[in-house]
Amino acid sequence: MSRPPALAAASDFLNSVTGEALHDLIVVGAGPTGIAIGARARQRNLDVLLIDRGSLAESLVGFPTYMNFFTTRDLLEIADVPFAIPHEKPTRREALSYYRAVAELHKLPLALFENVERILPIEDGFEVTSLSEEGLVRRRSRFVALATGYFHRPRKLGVPGEEQAWVSHRYLEPYGHFRQHVAVVGGGNSAAETALDLWRNHVRVTVVHRWAEIKKTVKYWVKPDFENRVEEGSISTRLESTVQSFGDRCLVLATPEGPEEVEVDAAYVLVGYEPDAEMMRSCGIEVDDETLEPSCDADSCESNVRGLYVAGTLQAGRDLGRIFIENSREHADRIVEHVAERLGVGSVP
Repeated sequence: MSRPPALAAASDFLNSVTGEALHDLIVVGAGPTGIAIGARARQRNLDVLLIDRGSLAESLVGFPTYMNFFTTRDLLEIADVPFAIPHEKPTRREALSYYRAVAELHKLPLALFENVERILPIEDGFEVTSLSEEGLVRRRSRFVALATGYFHRPRKLGVPGEEQAWVSHRYLEPYGHFRQHVAVVGGGNSAAETALDLWRNHVRVTVVHRWAEIKKTVKYWVKPDFENRVEEGSISTRLESTVQSFGDRCLVLATPEGPEEVEVDAAYVLVGYEPDAEMMRSCGIEVDDETLEPSCDADSCESNVRGLYVAGTLQAGRDLGRIFIENSREHADRIVEHVAERLGVGSVP
């Protein structure tokens, strides 16, 4: 859910609401990692609040409608809550239901549809300023954990015409494209799976990729399926080709044979995501210019800013294939135990 234009245009801090309470921990992000941190904090009786620019588990809301996770249900479990489904790999809908159930079980305090604008170190911790429908809200917290992920920041090509309505950076489902011609730009998992899903639902598909073949990291059962569809002519490709611009329902390409225009009804640009490095830098976190990895202690997840933690996929920088839900769940334990130790709460019984 996007913010109303009037809120998005707000640039000052007038008419803000100041929260009186001093929280123990504010978590920026209410996805699986943020929920895991919040649940652990509640188990330790810490005063915690989760703030998210969208809904609960907003990243999953934006996944393809009928997606199945490659990860098994046990590796998606958080906060010692069983993911009780009869089959091994959950659907998007089941995952959304599960994470909502965890939030309900632990009665997580949530501030949803609020965009965090600023995190400022103060004498007793941090002041977190966010923009809600009521205006700007200032809250104070002893500690802050960033768990925003990257799914809200799709990587763009940066070419003319990319912002047109028929060009999208997120794929949900094929049904609105029946018998249309759709271009998919990219050569990773998302692009290959999207192309196959469209083709199976009677859509003519052309895949545009800058290299001579799709990425070797494409899932082992998806890659041969995609390559076989290309070989038999079911899916068209423009390899070693780049989009120079998006015209009037067409892609202007630079190909090995020279310039080409490909007329389409719609296009999906699926070339990955970028972490919000500027937000981390604005908080004082050191971020590597090349990798976009933040300075972060491996044991506690604390950044170079005392009391400010980095959790989940945000730790991976540009290396999006390094950290997933299943290997970032432990960040919740590390952060909460570090915070509890600083507060003198003691260890878990």
